[in-house]
Amino acid sequence: MGRKLDLDTGTPVWSAYRAPHVQAAPLTRDVACDVLVVGLGISGAMVAEALTAQGLSVIGVDRRGPMCGSTRSTTALVQFEIDEPITSLSGKIGQAKAEQAWRRSRLAVTNLRGRIEQLGIACRPETRSSLFIAGNVLGAGMLREEAQARAAAGLRATYLTALALKEDFGIDRAGAILSDNNLALDPLKLTAGFLRVAARRKARFYAPVEVTRLVHHASDVVAETRQGRTITAGHVVLATGYELMDVAPSDTHSIISTYVIATKPQKASLWPGAAFIWEASDPYLYMRATHDGRVICGGEDEEFQDEDRRDALIPAKTERLAKKLKQLFPQLDTKPDFAWAGSFGSTTTGLPSIGPLPGRPRVFAVQGYGGNGITFSQIASELVATTIAGGRDTDAELFAFGRKDSTA
Repeated sequence: MGRKLDLDTGTPVWSAYRAPHVQAAPLTRDVACDVLVVGLGISGAMVAEALTAQGLSVIGVDRRGPMCGSTRSTTALVQFEIDEPITSLSGKIGQAKAEQAWRRSRLAVTNLRGRIEQLGIACRPETRSSLFIAGNVLGAGMLREEAQARAAAGLRATYLTALALKEDFGIDRAGAILSDNNLALDPLKLTAGFLRVAARRKARFYAPVEVTRLVHHASDVVAETRQGRTITAGHVVLATGYELMDVAPSDTHSIISTYVIATKPQKASLWPGAAFIWEASDPYLYMRATHDGRVICGGEDEEFQDEDRRDALIPAKTERLAKKLKQLFPQLDTKPDFAWAGSFGSTTTGLPSIGPLPGRPRVFAVQGYGGNGITFSQIASELVATTIAGGRDTDAELFAFGRKDSTA
């Protein structure tokens, strides 16, 4: 029902930190539930927890196993800044919608922080500032305009001149935007935490299970599996990440290949505050630090999803990332302790598609993440849980399938 991708190659840094185990059983009989969640990565975990919080019976399935897809490859910069700046997003969908998308993203990070605390998920959450530094796509002048656009939308943003950036962070660039209250965390511990909370509320997880067909009836949907068993559900949520199922539209969604390195721990050499750093450049560059002082640096994206081509570039991309990191922070030891490549989704606006699938009654999907995967997963869990419960989220149309992404 969808292409199976080799989602990552190499050794992601999160393998250095033990995550709690999440049990998934083989599917040996036909089962039924209120909601079937297809995919047990970050999005599926958040959705499952949100649904069980409402007292719904939930079954989660995955063709590999919990947290075995692209979850382990994410760099987990949980920030509200969408890949598409407000100034350019306004030209694509209109200023009011662009501002509201950014505000909802800001709210999602705040909500996620509170959710982690309320549920007691031990994922090493740390509040971090974020620096959006001048590059070959947005120079100092355009960054200043972007900072003003964010302020007009009610989002705090401080424009830093080249002098201030150098004095405060030791970075030699033409300018930057400084934002506050983003979130650094361990994505595997986060995902395991949500899944384990859902399991305590009697959610059932099965793997490896591959859904091959959805059969629609008046009051439910029957998921047929490659294992020869069926799952009957009142609703189905497709949280399959970058492996799009055939029923989900993909005209605004594309798969790209990205590359990442992580250094040895070196807390004493980090830049002030260990702020997230991302560059207004093409190719894209971003970095963050882990709780123990490793520097994760990624980017060098390529617009293809061929696994063999992607993997063949790992040595050259690893060397290039280490060199760029050294140029920005000469004091760092940039020799990679970990290096990996992964496949990630992007959309034409930088916004995800979340909600009911047109022509597919009772089926929801979460699609298209870019650099804000975990933030958008939080939004998805809010939108989907609210809708299935019979409520209405006022931002649903911003992210809906079939929306009109224009200035009209």
